[in-house]
Amino acid sequence: MKTFLDEHFLLQSVTAQKLYHDYAEDLPIIDYHCHLPPQQIAEDQSFDNLTQIWLYGDHYKWRAMRSNGINEEFCTGNANDYDKFLAYAETVPYTLRNPLYHWTHLELQRYFGIHNILNKDSAPQIWEEANLKLNSAEMSCRSLLQKMKVEVVCTTDDPADSLEFHQQLLNENFEVLVLPTFRADKAMAVDDPKTYNDYLDRLESVANVSIQRYQDLLDALKKRHDFFASLGCRLSDHGLENVYADDYQPYEIHEAFDKVRQGNHLNNEEVNKLKSAILYELALLDHSKGWTQQFHLGALRNNNTRMLNTLGPDTGFDSIGDFSHAQSLSRFFDRLDSSDQLAKTIIYNLNPSDNYLVGTMIGNFNDGSVPGKMQFGSGWWFLDQKEAMEWQMNALSNLGLLSRFVGMLTDSRSFLSYPRHEYFRRILCNLFGSDIENGELPHDLDLIGTTIQNICYYNAKEFFQFEKPNLR
Repeated sequence: MKTFLDEHFLLQSVTAQKLYHDYAEDLPIIDYHCHLPPQQIAEDQSFDNLTQIWLYGDHYKWRAMRSNGINEEFCTGNANDYDKFLAYAETVPYTLRNPLYHWTHLELQRYFGIHNILNKDSAPQIWEEANLKLNSAEMSCRSLLQKMKVEVVCTTDDPADSLEFHQQLLNENFEVLVLPTFRADKAMAVDDPKTYNDYLDRLESVANVSIQRYQDLLDALKKRHDFFASLGCRLSDHGLENVYADDYQPYEIHEAFDKVRQGNHLNNEEVNKLKSAILYELALLDHSKGWTQQFHLGALRNNNTRMLNTLGPDTGFDSIGDFSHAQSLSRFFDRLDSSDQLAKTIIYNLNPSDNYLVGTMIGNFNDGSVPGKMQFGSGWWFLDQKEAMEWQMNALSNLGLLSRFVGMLTDSRSFLSYPRHEYFRRILCNLFGSDIENGELPHDLDLIGTTIQNICYYNAKEFFQFEKPNLR
């Protein structure tokens, strides 16, 4: 019988163990997509207790606690931090076979050296031990990144963000390269005129561009795009239900923008065409700078209206959607490819039924210019767990080149999330190890070990070409 979370965790054969320990375990981490707050890194924030670093903002844990009958007061409410921690500790035994059970104990081990199983009985001791370590300089935000051998962090930033904290980190020569990512979702959110116009007012202020017409919007976005590039940005990102790729005439876009800028609601056709036009222009900007564009597709957000009105968005009431992607993805990529202006691209789908759709779609637009130009992104959100990671990698293996995959990312707001890279690497090594043991791959550990190293680190390093910018 294997021991829970020992050094061979998830490694089900001797070959898998050798692949992981000899080739993958000690590689640095390139976290090319996350939601860590750059201000906390710049200020090298420390955390007073385990609840602050572990439970604040973590909708994965909140969903589990609600499912366990825990009152909202102990999730997002006004209960004190210790009582919130106790409520989560009481929930942990009920998360058996949920990835939270693995993540929770991996994080306790890797960051705090705590090997006890968390439950209501062990909670007081774990609370004291973890908090004692949190109060040391070795557990500040910067130290946590260094501890986990993080080499690059790409945060997620709005075009209207000042990026002052990225500038500070670059000026201080912090050894972890912290770069912005251009996330222009709000520049496309034309559904609500008031909210959209408030955003445009903010954007025109930071870009120092008066946004009265559609071309003004494009000018402001390009100006901010250039500014992000000056601070080392190499990626954009879009969080969309589906890609917008409607056909349109230029006059329709100008008229629709004038209408919404005047505070008037657009009809569905106007909304979709205007979003399609803006998304296309953003894609052209990305291609012009050699960036990679990312698409996070398929989340059905804010399902619970009562809780949305009470707590706001991103509080744990989103789910997998069943949107149709094939035709819009094909039209969008083909429109860009027809003029040879399709940037490097990563698609993350949230519905596993779309795995083979994405796996075949990327093959349509790989053109030999860049290895793995079109990427099927790692398992995302509800799919960033063992089974779904295997689904994603098996689909990519069957339909494309897993060996060119740029690997794992955290997509997290937590500084304790980096064991997810270890989790991914163990799963990857176990897949290859099982194939070798079954005679489906040759017992060539140098060949397969090098492939694993590429997927875990070197592919991303080569693909994104991150480097510290020269600030003037």
